[in-house]
Amino acid sequence: MDLRNIAIIAHVDHGKTTLVDAMLRQSGTFRANQQVAERVMDSNDLEKERGITILAKCTSVQWKNTRINIVDTPGHADFGGEVERILSMVDGVVVLVDAAEGPMPQTKFVTGKALALGLRPIVVINKVDRGDARPHQVHDEVFDLFAALDATDEQLDFPTLFAVGRDGWADESLEGPRKDLSTLFDLIVSHVPVPEHDLDAPFSMLATTLEADPYLGRVLTGRIHSGSVKLNQSVKSLSRDGNLIEQFRIAKILAYRGIERTALDVAEAGDIVAVSGMTKTTVADTICALDVTDAIYSQPIDPPTLAMTFAVNDSPLAGQEGDKVTSRVIGARLMREAESNVAIHIRETDSKDAFEVAGRGELQLGVLIEQMRREGFELSISRPRVLFKTDEKTGERLEPVEEVFIDVDEEYSGVVVEKMSMRKAEMTGMKPSGGGKLRVTFLAPSRGLIGYHGEFLTDTRGTGLMNRMFHSYVPYKGPIEGRRNGVLISNGAGETVAYGLWYLEERGPLFLGPGVKVYEGMIIGEHSRGNDLEVNCLKAKQLTNIRTTSKDEAVRLTPPRKMSLEQAVAYIDDDELVEVTPKSIRLRKRYLDSNDRKRANRQKES
Repeated sequence: MDLRNIAIIAHVDHGKTTLVDAMLRQSGTFRANQQVAERVMDSNDLEKERGITILAKCTSVQWKNTRINIVDTPGHADFGGEVERILSMVDGVVVLVDAAEGPMPQTKFVTGKALALGLRPIVVINKVDRGDARPHQVHDEVFDLFAALDATDEQLDFPTLFAVGRDGWADESLEGPRKDLSTLFDLIVSHVPVPEHDLDAPFSMLATTLEADPYLGRVLTGRIHSGSVKLNQSVKSLSRDGNLIEQFRIAKILAYRGIERTALDVAEAGDIVAVSGMTKTTVADTICALDVTDAIYSQPIDPPTLAMTFAVNDSPLAGQEGDKVTSRVIGARLMREAESNVAIHIRETDSKDAFEVAGRGELQLGVLIEQMRREGFELSISRPRVLFKTDEKTGERLEPVEEVFIDVDEEYSGVVVEKMSMRKAEMTGMKPSGGGKLRVTFLAPSRGLIGYHGEFLTDTRGTGLMNRMFHSYVPYKGPIEGRRNGVLISNGAGETVAYGLWYLEERGPLFLGPGVKVYEGMIIGEHSRGNDLEVNCLKAKQLTNIRTTSKDEAVRLTPPRKMSLEQAVAYIDDDELVEVTPKSIRLRKRYLDSNDRKRANRQKES
């Protein structure tokens, strides 16, 4: 059977997973009466809740006599490490672009990687039925983007389709019949080259994704570069530099057929398969026949730019909600994550109870924390910090800078530009983006953007859109002002009382309501001034036996400001931590005792 391998590239919410749904349905992958979930490729609970793709996943459809292996890629720059690996498995890419928003940062990031590998793109302009759609302008923007990314003449001569993935149609013109996706399928078959394969050469494949199966153990997915592999065949694995890792038998060969994985006895070059039987082999290693000596080249991954400290939860409420609380268990879980997710780096710190976890951004690390708390872990998380570099030639300190794309209503553009300039950002462009919005682009230090997203949404009344991606390392831009407000700190342990909270409301917004367990040193709200304030949130009303004619007024509290995990991590300062358990997210001071905090502040000042 003919074979084609493609990846689908798009920014968040441009309709990539919905289009794959339609391709699976129209290719006859599902039975007519089969019940299938919407966005079937988003198999992870977090993916379904957030509506974003986090993990790169494979599927395949059969169109006439051709099988098309499709790789669904994440659309957020924080998960770019997933994308970089899988591009080595495919021979062509479908670049999906929203007809109103145009090419966005993640489209640019991944497309640049794909063009550098020499892959020929097919452009699909999706959501052309939107009221603010501007498909022809977007087509010109895509061409300009490809030219800016140094695409070859052959890559610039790309075919374009107009589509509505939700309705399941794609056509060469906007006035097309709008019936189905047959035009897209036929274009993939004609435009994407047949995978290069040498069946006579010894077997070799590059592992690109890793997962753990409760029955099969380690399962590695990759594309077979040469030869064929049989069940129970003896093979070996080589590291990137060609050193032997282990020798083992192939216990299982699994091929992607629709959304299911089918066991095979033999797999040949060009196909994307998953194999099991290994114990040490991991991502970027080469699995090959015993007589092969050279490892397959694997694409280097961009380095992480942010780091957080994951430590044992040592608060007075520790161990009450989670069952995985020791440093040994936390360390083992983080090491497993680093094996399958090559964009994350784990390092043990000087403290035995803490690990430094480095990744691409706040969202990527936030998703890891969320997964761990759902598995029953209790953690204390530090404020994210950027990873600096030193210039080898000049000895100058370098810091990561991100390219920030902001779509905002014209009336709010002034406050956005002002806030970004305070964070040492340089404006690189401003132009109308349709619908009364402006698209403003900045180059901003990563450390200046930590915690800004919540403030940005407040400033733009929730109407602004901010997208960012790593740009480069530049000389250190100097100090940046942090959070302006102090916090309200509980001075005792117990359960909060409505009467006590009522008196604290004038001091600033609260983060919790009545009847919540607190402890000394826990943050319960934001102070309206710049200094921290210790308060009594446990104060109850004194009851007396004196009768009065005036009735007590009912205590009415303003609803508390509940923070999500990402908001909490972005909000805290350097001397604060986020306590994460399966049921709660609490903010606290690093030193719970007020005397310890004063001592630490004196040492910092001296």
